[in-house]
Amino acid sequence: MNPLRIFTDQMQRVVELPVWPPKRIISLVPSQTEFLADLGLDNEVIGITKFCIHPKRWFQEKTRVGGTKTLNLSVIQALNPDLIIGNKEENDIQQIQALQTQFPVWMSDIIRFQDALQMMHQVGEITGRPMEAQSIMEDVENAFANLPVRIPKRKAAYLIWYKPYMAAGGTTYIDQMLEIAGFENVFQHLVRYPEVTEEQILAANPEVILLSSEPFPFAEKHIDALQHLCPAAKVLLVDGELFSWYGSRMLQVPGYFKRLREQIGIT
Repeated sequence: MNPLRIFTDQMQRVVELPVWPPKRIISLVPSQTEFLADLGLDNEVIGITKFCIHPKRWFQEKTRVGGTKTLNLSVIQALNPDLIIGNKEENDIQQIQALQTQFPVWMSDIIRFQDALQMMHQVGEITGRPMEAQSIMEDVENAFANLPVRIPKRKAAYLIWYKPYMAAGGTTYIDQMLEIAGFENVFQHLVRYPEVTEEQILAANPEVILLSSEPFPFAEKHIDALQHLCPAAKVLLVDGELFSWYGSRMLQVPGYFKRLREQIGIT
């Protein structure tokens, strides 16, 4: 019999694993699912959410356990996992509490860049893939190290939802990525993801309005209304995955931010 292994997650909860390394893993967060794939856990991951679209083969083949906030607990129970990996913000706390009475549940809590690195390190440890995780972490750190940081900041509003408009506020990972990308978040003084009115957007006087591709799929047709509201602002569609996904997706972020800076004229 394997000895009980004890870990601490990013919510400072103790997670006990009777089976280590785990052989039956369920991932409840799209970005972390992609990271697990890049750790080489193809056989070990047995369940993902309907929003875990990367890698494509996993999305097509792995058992889906519902949405990130609307998990199908009976499907999860039938899969009988020996580790579930979730996130404080992405998942519903009541469902997580129900699951942790039956299975080991490890939770991430990511607001800052360093939190994302810590997540990768800890997930590497708990899944028995520490060397693979370390390699990805080092590549991420090197990629971000090559992104110039001494640049003038542009005032920006980052919108994630339509009708009502919702923005990324402070205490969010997106806020940290906006800062790294070269923006000053005009709604940083608001908590998490506040609803904002057209009047609030106008009063914030953003130089740039960034329309995210997720969770609401902003498209070209949404640009005109905001351009009319703030005629002096530059209104752009941006890749929401590269502003909000942590894990191995972060490898693509510095190059994307460089191109975005060039598009906006930040040098």
